[in-house]
Amino acid sequence: MSRIVSEKTIVSVGPRALEGFLRLPPNPLGLVIFAHGAGSSHLSTRNNYVAEELGKRAIATLLFDLLSEEEARDRANVFDIPLLSTRMIEAIAWTRSSPDVSTLPIGLFGSSTGAAAALVAAAQAPAEVQAVVSRGGRPDMAGEALPKVKAPVLLIIGGADYQVIELNEFAAKRLACPYKLEIVPGATHLFEEPGTLERVVDLAGDWFASNLAQAGAGS
Repeated sequence: MSRIVSEKTIVSVGPRALEGFLRLPPNPLGLVIFAHGAGSSHLSTRNNYVAEELGKRAIATLLFDLLSEEEARDRANVFDIPLLSTRMIEAIAWTRSSPDVSTLPIGLFGSSTGAAAALVAAAQAPAEVQAVVSRGGRPDMAGEALPKVKAPVLLIIGGADYQVIELNEFAAKRLACPYKLEIVPGATHLFEEPGTLERVVDLAGDWFASNLAQAGAGS
């Protein structure tokens, strides 16, 4: 049996018209907005793979550049969590004015520093964000926003990413929302080892499917 493939559209997100990909499967149960890590973009091979796989689970996805080309040339901006979280908030507002996805429950998927931006955005927009997943993320960089996050949070870390495991455990203790910490054995920071990114898809897909479907049923 053939799998349903999401329709991918190039979009311009927010007031700065940041380029991105919107993938829309038939009858989506929710929308996941990606926040990539430092030095990455909406062209990220790993995040696009995850997005394609989430589409097979009837989850729409939005990958977009958090910075303009000019902003990205200033290295300090890729670590500016307040700036990056503002772009996530702008993306959420953009989806609410986009007819195809305006009514869908929203989840956020953050990688590396993007995980901190996703968590800060979730804390700032608790009524809009229904779930958060961090992949190899730096949730510790969300700082004072951590106890304010209301949405359930899944922290996925590579088993060989030792320092990041410690940082995630530290951040998890500051969360007041439901959370789960999953360690993928043998995976390093970028989940390049065979089978590890597939495990990320399984964990993230189950987390989003459960929480977004629950939010949709309650709306």
